[in-house]
Amino acid sequence: MDFNMKKLASDAGIFFTRAVQFTEEKFGQAEKTELDAHFENLLARADSTKNWTEKILRQTEVLLQPNPSARVEEFLYEKLDRKVPSRVTNGELLAQYMAEAASELGPTTPYGKTLIKVAEAEKRLGAAERDFIHTASINFLTPLRNFLEGDWKTISKERRLLQNRRLDLDACKARLKKAKAAEAKATTVPDFQETRPRNYILSASASALWNDEVDKSEQELRVAQTEFDRQAEVTRLLLEGISSTHVNHLRCLHEFVESQTTYYAQCYRHMLDLQKQLGSSQGTLFPGTFVGTTEPASPPLSSTSPTTTAATMPVEPSVAGLAPPGEAALCLEEVAPPASGTRKARVLYDYEAADSSELALLADELITVYSLPGMDPDWLIGERGNKKGKVPVTYLELLS
Repeated sequence: MDFNMKKLASDAGIFFTRAVQFTEEKFGQAEKTELDAHFENLLARADSTKNWTEKILRQTEVLLQPNPSARVEEFLYEKLDRKVPSRVTNGELLAQYMAEAASELGPTTPYGKTLIKVAEAEKRLGAAERDFIHTASINFLTPLRNFLEGDWKTISKERRLLQNRRLDLDACKARLKKAKAAEAKATTVPDFQETRPRNYILSASASALWNDEVDKSEQELRVAQTEFDRQAEVTRLLLEGISSTHVNHLRCLHEFVESQTTYYAQCYRHMLDLQKQLGSSQGTLFPGTFVGTTEPASPPLSSTSPTTTAATMPVEPSVAGLAPPGEAALCLEEVAPPASGTRKARVLYDYEAADSSELALLADELITVYSLPGMDPDWLIGERGNKKGKVPVTYLELLS
Protein backbone atom coordinates (compact mmCIF):
# COMPACT_ATOMS: atom_id res chain seq x y z
CA MET A 1 0.00 0.00 0.00
CA ASP A 2 2.87 2.37 0.86
CA PHE A 3 4.48 1.64 -2.50
CA ASN A 4 1.27 2.42 -4.35
CA MET A 5 0.80 5.65 -2.42
CA LYS A 6 4.36 6.68 -3.14
CA LYS A 7 3.90 5.92 -6.82
CA LEU A 8 0.64 7.84 -6.87
CA ALA A 9 2.27 10.81 -5.19
CA SER A 10 5.21 10.63 -7.60
CA ASP A 11 2.91 10.51 -10.63
CA ALA A 12 0.91 13.43 -9.28
CA GLY A 13 4.12 15.42 -8.81
CA ILE A 14 5.27 14.68 -12.36
CA PHE A 15 1.86 15.62 -13.76
CA PHE A 16 1.89 18.89 -11.80
CA THR A 17 5.41 19.71 -12.99
CA ARG A 18 4.44 19.09 -16.62
CA ALA A 19 1.29 21.17 -16.24
CA VAL A 20 3.27 24.07 -14.80
CA GLN A 21 5.86 23.84 -17.58
CA PHE A 22 3.20 23.65 -20.28
CA THR A 23 1.32 26.65 -18.83
CA GLU A 24 4.47 28.77 -18.56
CA GLU A 25 5.35 27.92 -22.17
CA LYS A 26 1.91 29.04 -23.33
CA PHE A 27 2.35 32.36 -21.55
CA GLY A 28 5.92 32.77 -22.81
CA GLN A 29 7.44 32.51 -19.33
CA ALA A 30 9.50 29.38 -19.96
CA GLU A 31 11.89 28.18 -22.63
CA LYS A 32 10.84 25.35 -24.93
CA THR A 33 13.08 22.79 -26.59
CA GLU A 34 12.48 23.01 -30.34
CA LEU A 35 12.61 20.02 -32.62
CA ASP A 36 14.76 20.10 -35.77
CA ALA A 37 13.23 21.16 -39.11
CA HIS A 38 13.30 17.63 -40.57
CA PHE A 39 11.39 16.28 -37.58
CA GLU A 40 8.81 19.05 -37.89
CA ASN A 41 8.36 18.22 -41.59
CA LEU A 42 7.80 14.57 -40.70
CA LEU A 43 5.15 15.59 -38.16
CA ALA A 44 3.40 17.84 -40.67
CA ARG A 45 3.40 15.12 -43.34
CA ALA A 46 2.01 12.58 -40.89
CA ASP A 47 -0.80 14.93 -39.83
CA SER A 48 -1.64 15.68 -43.46
CA THR A 49 -1.68 11.97 -44.32
CA LYS A 50 -4.01 11.24 -41.44
CA ASN A 51 -6.42 14.07 -42.26
CA TRP A 52 -6.68 13.28 -45.98
CA THR A 53 -6.96 9.55 -45.33
CA GLU A 54 -9.96 10.21 -43.08
CA LYS A 55 -11.62 12.39 -45.74
CA ILE A 56 -10.98 9.90 -48.55
CA LEU A 57 -12.26 7.05 -46.38
CA ARG A 58 -15.48 8.85 -45.45
CA GLN A 59 -16.22 9.98 -49.01
CA THR A 60 -15.51 6.53 -50.45
CA GLU A 61 -17.97 5.09 -47.94
CA VAL A 62 -20.54 7.63 -49.16
CA LEU A 63 -19.82 6.62 -52.76
CA LEU A 64 -20.29 2.93 -52.04
CA GLN A 65 -23.27 3.41 -49.72
CA PRO A 66 -25.10 6.75 -50.20
CA ASN A 67 -27.70 5.89 -47.52
CA PRO A 68 -26.46 7.37 -44.19
CA SER A 69 -28.72 5.11 -42.12
CA ALA A 70 -27.24 2.05 -43.79
CA ARG A 71 -23.71 3.35 -43.12
CA VAL A 72 -24.52 3.84 -39.42
CA GLU A 73 -25.94 0.33 -39.23
CA GLU A 74 -22.83 -1.15 -40.85
CA PHE A 75 -20.62 0.87 -38.46
CA LEU A 76 -22.47 -0.52 -35.43
CA TYR A 77 -22.18 -4.07 -36.72
CA GLU A 78 -18.42 -3.62 -37.17
CA LYS A 79 -17.99 -2.17 -33.66
CA LEU A 80 -19.93 -5.09 -32.21
CA ASP A 81 -17.76 -7.54 -34.18
CA ARG A 82 -20.82 -8.95 -35.91
CA LYS A 83 -21.22 -9.85 -39.56
CA VAL A 84 -22.95 -7.18 -41.62
CA PRO A 85 -26.14 -8.68 -43.11
CA SER A 86 -26.43 -8.87 -46.86
CA ARG A 87 -28.30 -5.91 -48.27
CA VAL A 88 -30.33 -5.82 -51.51
CA THR A 89 -28.97 -3.21 -53.92
CA ASN A 90 -31.22 -0.61 -55.50
CA GLY A 91 -30.84 -2.26 -58.91
CA GLU A 92 -31.88 -5.63 -57.57
CA LEU A 93 -34.87 -4.09 -55.80
CA LEU A 94 -35.93 -2.32 -59.00
CA ALA A 95 -35.56 -5.61 -60.89
CA GLN A 96 -37.82 -7.31 -58.34
CA TYR A 97 -40.52 -4.64 -58.73
CA MET A 98 -40.37 -4.81 -62.54
CA ALA A 99 -40.64 -8.59 -62.54
CA GLU A 100 -43.65 -8.47 -60.19
CA ALA A 101 -45.25 -5.77 -62.35
CA ALA A 102 -44.76 -7.86 -65.49
CA SER A 103 -46.28 -10.88 -63.79
CA GLU A 104 -49.36 -8.91 -62.76
CA LEU A 105 -49.80 -6.85 -65.92
CA GLY A 106 -49.23 -9.75 -68.26
CA PRO A 107 -45.86 -11.28 -69.14
CA THR A 108 -47.00 -11.97 -72.73
CA THR A 109 -47.90 -8.36 -73.52
CA PRO A 110 -45.31 -6.11 -75.20
CA TYR A 111 -45.03 -4.02 -72.03
CA GLY A 112 -44.69 -7.09 -69.83
CA LYS A 113 -42.03 -8.63 -72.05
CA THR A 114 -40.03 -5.41 -71.96
CA LEU A 115 -40.37 -5.18 -68.19
CA ILE A 116 -38.97 -8.69 -67.88
CA LYS A 117 -35.99 -7.88 -70.10
CA VAL A 118 -35.21 -4.67 -68.22
CA ALA A 119 -35.65 -6.46 -64.88
CA GLU A 120 -33.08 -9.08 -65.87
CA ALA A 121 -30.64 -6.33 -66.88
CA GLU A 122 -31.21 -4.40 -63.65
CA LYS A 123 -30.65 -7.58 -61.67
CA ARG A 124 -27.31 -8.10 -63.37
CA LEU A 125 -26.42 -4.45 -62.71
CA GLY A 126 -27.29 -4.90 -59.05
CA ALA A 127 -25.13 -8.01 -58.80
CA ALA A 128 -22.22 -6.15 -60.44
CA GLU A 129 -22.68 -3.30 -57.96
CA ARG A 130 -22.64 -5.74 -55.05
CA ASP A 131 -19.37 -7.28 -56.28
CA PHE A 132 -17.86 -3.82 -56.74
CA ILE A 133 -18.79 -2.71 -53.23
CA HIS A 134 -17.39 -5.91 -51.73
CA THR A 135 -14.13 -5.68 -53.69
CA ALA A 136 -13.64 -1.98 -52.98
CA SER A 137 -14.30 -2.48 -49.27
CA ILE A 138 -11.67 -5.19 -48.98
CA ASN A 139 -8.99 -3.77 -51.27
CA PHE A 140 -9.34 -0.06 -50.52
CA LEU A 141 -11.39 0.81 -47.44
CA THR A 142 -9.93 -1.85 -45.15
CA PRO A 143 -6.26 -0.77 -45.61
CA LEU A 144 -7.18 2.89 -45.01
CA ARG A 145 -9.15 1.97 -41.91
CA ASN A 146 -6.32 -0.25 -40.64
CA PHE A 147 -3.90 2.67 -40.93
CA LEU A 148 -6.15 5.01 -38.94
CA GLU A 149 -7.00 2.45 -36.28
CA GLY A 150 -3.56 0.83 -36.06
CA ASP A 151 -0.48 2.67 -37.27
CA TRP A 152 -1.82 6.14 -36.56
CA LYS A 153 -2.82 5.27 -33.01
CA THR A 154 0.71 4.00 -32.38
CA ILE A 155 2.19 7.18 -33.83
CA SER A 156 -0.12 9.35 -31.72
CA LYS A 157 0.81 7.43 -28.57
CA GLU A 158 4.53 7.86 -29.18
CA ARG A 159 4.05 11.56 -30.00
CA ARG A 160 2.26 12.13 -26.70
CA LEU A 161 5.06 10.31 -24.91
CA LEU A 162 7.62 12.48 -26.71
CA GLN A 163 5.71 15.58 -25.64
CA ASN A 164 5.85 14.43 -22.00
CA ARG A 165 9.58 13.72 -22.28
CA ARG A 166 10.13 17.19 -23.69
CA LEU A 167 8.17 18.81 -20.85
CA ASP A 168 10.25 16.83 -18.32
CA LEU A 169 13.45 17.93 -20.06
CA ASP A 170 12.48 21.60 -20.09
CA ALA A 171 11.34 21.42 -16.45
CA CYS A 172 14.76 20.00 -15.51
CA LYS A 173 16.47 22.80 -17.44
CA ALA A 174 14.37 25.38 -15.59
CA ARG A 175 15.19 23.83 -12.17
CA LEU A 176 18.88 23.73 -12.97
CA LYS A 177 18.82 27.36 -14.06
CA LYS A 178 17.10 28.43 -10.84
CA ALA A 179 19.47 26.32 -8.71
CA LYS A 180 22.54 27.89 -10.32
CA ALA A 181 21.13 31.37 -9.83
CA ALA A 182 20.45 30.65 -6.15
CA GLU A 183 23.89 29.13 -5.71
CA ALA A 184 25.54 32.18 -7.23
CA LYS A 185 23.57 34.43 -4.91
CA ALA A 186 24.44 32.34 -1.86
CA THR A 187 28.17 32.31 -2.60
CA THR A 188 28.32 36.09 -2.92
CA VAL A 189 30.60 37.31 -0.08
CA PRO A 190 28.67 39.86 2.05
CA ASP A 191 30.20 43.10 3.19
CA PHE A 192 32.18 42.39 6.40
CA GLN A 193 31.28 45.76 7.93
CA GLU A 194 27.52 45.32 7.53
CA THR A 195 27.12 41.62 8.25
CA ARG A 196 27.29 39.79 11.50
CA PRO A 197 29.60 36.75 11.82
CA ARG A 198 26.61 34.47 12.21
CA ASN A 199 25.53 35.28 8.65
CA TYR A 200 28.81 33.94 7.30
CA ILE A 201 27.96 30.56 8.72
CA LEU A 202 24.45 30.66 7.29
CA SER A 203 25.77 31.79 3.92
CA ALA A 204 28.29 28.96 3.77
CA SER A 205 25.61 26.42 4.73
CA ALA A 206 23.19 27.75 2.08
CA SER A 207 25.95 27.67 -0.52
CA ALA A 208 26.61 24.00 0.23
CA LEU A 209 22.90 23.18 0.03
CA TRP A 210 22.50 24.93 -3.33
CA ASN A 211 25.65 23.22 -4.58
CA ASP A 212 24.05 19.85 -3.83
CA GLU A 213 20.84 21.01 -5.53
CA VAL A 214 22.79 21.96 -8.65
CA ASP A 215 24.46 18.54 -8.76
CA LYS A 216 21.09 16.84 -8.34
CA SER A 217 19.48 18.99 -11.08
CA GLU A 218 22.35 18.27 -13.46
CA GLN A 219 21.94 14.54 -12.89
CA GLU A 220 18.17 14.76 -13.51
CA LEU A 221 18.80 16.81 -16.65
CA ARG A 222 21.15 14.16 -18.04
CA VAL A 223 18.57 11.43 -17.42
CA ALA A 224 15.78 13.54 -18.94
CA GLN A 225 17.92 14.35 -22.00
CA THR A 226 18.68 10.66 -22.56
CA GLU A 227 15.02 9.67 -22.32
CA PHE A 228 14.01 12.52 -24.63
CA ASP A 229 16.60 11.55 -27.27
CA ARG A 230 15.55 7.91 -27.13
CA GLN A 231 11.87 8.76 -27.49
CA ALA A 232 12.60 11.22 -30.30
CA GLU A 233 14.40 8.49 -32.24
CA VAL A 234 11.49 6.04 -31.78
CA THR A 235 9.00 8.65 -32.94
CA ARG A 236 11.20 9.60 -35.88
CA LEU A 237 11.32 6.00 -37.11
CA LEU A 238 7.52 5.73 -36.93
CA LEU A 239 7.07 9.01 -38.80
CA GLU A 240 9.47 7.94 -41.53
CA GLY A 241 7.30 4.84 -41.95
CA ILE A 242 4.62 7.13 -43.44
CA SER A 243 6.47 6.74 -46.76
CA SER A 244 5.72 3.00 -46.68
CA THR A 245 2.11 3.86 -45.87
CA HIS A 246 1.93 6.01 -49.00
CA VAL A 247 3.26 3.14 -51.11
CA ASN A 248 0.67 0.77 -49.65
CA HIS A 249 -2.15 3.25 -50.20
CA LEU A 250 -0.97 3.78 -53.77
CA ARG A 251 -1.26 0.05 -54.46
CA CYS A 252 -4.72 0.00 -52.89
CA LEU A 253 -5.74 2.98 -55.01
CA HIS A 254 -4.72 1.13 -58.17
CA GLU A 255 -6.80 -1.85 -57.07
CA PHE A 256 -9.78 0.44 -56.40
CA VAL A 257 -9.52 1.95 -59.88
CA GLU A 258 -9.25 -1.54 -61.38
CA SER A 259 -12.37 -2.74 -59.57
CA GLN A 260 -14.25 0.42 -60.56
CA THR A 261 -13.21 -0.05 -64.19
CA THR A 262 -14.41 -3.65 -64.12
CA TYR A 263 -17.72 -2.59 -62.59
CA TYR A 264 -18.47 0.07 -65.19
CA ALA A 265 -17.37 -2.24 -68.01
CA GLN A 266 -19.83 -4.86 -66.79
CA CYS A 267 -22.58 -2.24 -66.58
CA TYR A 268 -21.78 -1.12 -70.12
CA ARG A 269 -21.98 -4.66 -71.49
CA HIS A 270 -25.26 -5.37 -69.69
CA MET A 271 -26.85 -2.17 -70.96
CA LEU A 272 -25.56 -2.73 -74.48
CA ASP A 273 -27.12 -6.18 -74.53
CA LEU A 274 -30.38 -4.72 -73.21
CA GLN A 275 -30.28 -1.98 -75.83
CA LYS A 276 -29.90 -4.51 -78.63
CA GLN A 277 -32.78 -6.59 -77.27
CA LEU A 278 -35.03 -3.56 -77.00
CA GLY A 279 -33.95 -2.29 -80.41
CA SER A 280 -34.88 -5.53 -82.15
CA SER A 281 -38.22 -5.78 -80.35
CA GLN A 282 -38.95 -2.10 -80.99
CA GLY A 283 -38.46 -2.58 -84.72
CA THR A 284 -41.07 -5.35 -84.58
CA LEU A 285 -43.53 -3.27 -82.59
CA PHE A 286 -43.12 -0.04 -84.57
CA PRO A 287 -42.02 -0.88 -88.13
CA GLY A 288 -41.08 1.94 -90.49
CA THR A 289 -40.34 4.53 -87.74
CA PHE A 290 -37.30 6.02 -86.12
CA VAL A 291 -36.54 5.17 -82.54
CA GLY A 292 -33.89 7.44 -81.13
CA THR A 293 -33.05 10.67 -79.42
CA THR A 294 -32.59 14.15 -80.74
CA GLU A 295 -30.33 15.15 -77.86
CA PRO A 296 -26.56 14.66 -78.08
CA ALA A 297 -25.37 11.66 -76.14
CA SER A 298 -22.10 11.34 -74.26
CA PRO A 299 -19.20 9.98 -76.31
CA PRO A 300 -19.02 6.16 -76.51
CA LEU A 301 -16.23 4.32 -74.77
CA SER A 302 -14.54 3.42 -78.07
CA SER A 303 -15.03 4.05 -81.75
CA THR A 304 -15.75 0.39 -82.40
CA SER A 305 -18.28 -0.08 -79.57
CA PRO A 306 -21.43 2.03 -80.07
CA THR A 307 -23.30 2.46 -76.82
CA THR A 308 -26.19 4.66 -76.01
CA THR A 309 -28.42 5.75 -78.92
CA ALA A 310 -30.35 3.26 -81.01
CA ALA A 311 -32.15 4.10 -84.27
CA THR A 312 -33.90 2.12 -86.95
CA MET A 313 -34.79 3.44 -90.40
CA PRO A 314 -37.80 2.51 -92.53
CA VAL A 315 -37.40 -0.86 -94.16
CA GLU A 316 -37.66 -0.54 -97.94
CA PRO A 317 -38.16 -3.28 -100.54
CA SER A 318 -35.08 -5.07 -101.75
CA VAL A 319 -32.72 -2.88 -103.70
CA ALA A 320 -31.38 -4.19 -106.99
CA GLY A 321 -27.83 -5.39 -106.69
CA LEU A 322 -28.00 -6.09 -102.91
CA ALA A 323 -27.40 -9.74 -102.13
CA PRO A 324 -29.30 -11.47 -99.33
CA PRO A 325 -27.56 -11.41 -95.91
CA GLY A 326 -24.82 -13.98 -95.59
CA GLU A 327 -24.58 -14.75 -99.32
CA ALA A 328 -22.35 -11.91 -100.51
CA ALA A 329 -20.64 -8.83 -99.16
CA LEU A 330 -22.38 -5.48 -99.46
CA CYS A 331 -21.11 -3.48 -102.44
CA LEU A 332 -21.87 0.10 -101.45
CA GLU A 333 -21.01 1.59 -104.82
CA GLU A 334 -23.76 -0.46 -106.49
CA VAL A 335 -26.39 0.41 -103.88
CA ALA A 336 -28.77 3.26 -104.66
CA PRO A 337 -30.52 5.16 -101.86
CA PRO A 338 -34.21 4.32 -101.41
CA ALA A 339 -36.80 6.56 -102.99
CA SER A 340 -38.06 7.55 -99.52
CA GLY A 341 -36.78 7.16 -95.97
CA THR A 342 -33.54 9.16 -96.25
CA ARG A 343 -32.85 11.64 -93.49
CA LYS A 344 -30.35 14.29 -92.56
CA ALA A 345 -28.12 13.69 -89.55
CA ARG A 346 -25.64 15.83 -87.65
CA VAL A 347 -22.39 14.16 -86.61
CA LEU A 348 -21.80 14.39 -82.85
CA TYR A 349 -18.19 13.18 -82.65
CA ASP A 350 -15.27 12.53 -84.94
CA TYR A 351 -15.14 8.95 -86.19
CA GLU A 352 -12.27 7.22 -87.95
CA ALA A 353 -13.32 4.57 -90.45
CA ALA A 354 -12.14 1.10 -89.54
CA ASP A 355 -12.12 -0.13 -93.16
CA SER A 356 -13.12 0.87 -96.68
CA SER A 357 -16.79 0.01 -96.08
CA GLU A 358 -17.13 2.72 -93.40
CA LEU A 359 -17.37 6.49 -93.80
CA ALA A 360 -15.09 8.72 -91.75
CA LEU A 361 -16.96 11.48 -89.89
CA LEU A 362 -16.15 14.93 -88.58
CA ALA A 363 -18.02 16.49 -85.68
CA ASP A 364 -20.88 18.90 -86.55
CA GLU A 365 -21.01 18.03 -90.26
CA LEU A 366 -24.33 17.13 -91.94
CA ILE A 367 -24.73 13.90 -93.89
CA THR A 368 -27.57 11.94 -95.48
CA VAL A 369 -28.37 8.58 -93.90
CA TYR A 370 -30.69 5.70 -94.63
CA SER A 371 -31.10 2.05 -93.79
CA LEU A 372 -31.10 -1.05 -95.98
CA PRO A 373 -32.79 -4.40 -95.45
CA GLY A 374 -30.77 -6.83 -93.38
CA MET A 375 -28.47 -4.18 -91.86
CA ASP A 376 -27.37 -4.15 -88.25
CA PRO A 377 -29.71 -1.70 -86.44
CA ASP A 378 -26.65 -0.04 -84.86
CA TRP A 379 -25.40 1.07 -88.29
CA LEU A 380 -26.72 3.18 -91.18
CA ILE A 381 -25.56 4.06 -94.69
CA GLY A 382 -24.16 7.57 -94.78
CA GLU A 383 -23.54 9.77 -97.85
CA ARG A 384 -21.47 12.92 -98.10
CA GLY A 385 -21.09 14.18 -101.67
CA ASN A 386 -19.87 11.27 -103.77
CA LYS A 387 -18.60 9.34 -100.75
CA LYS A 388 -20.68 6.59 -99.19
CA GLY A 389 -20.16 4.15 -96.32
CA LYS A 390 -21.47 2.65 -93.10
CA VAL A 391 -21.72 4.96 -90.07
CA PRO A 392 -22.49 4.10 -86.41
CA VAL A 393 -25.83 5.39 -85.15
CA THR A 394 -24.39 6.50 -81.80
CA TYR A 395 -22.28 9.14 -83.54
CA LEU A 396 -25.33 10.80 -85.13
CA GLU A 397 -28.15 13.13 -84.17
CA LEU A 398 -31.03 12.40 -86.55
CA LEU A 399 -32.74 15.52 -87.80
CA SER A 400 -36.29 15.93 -89.11
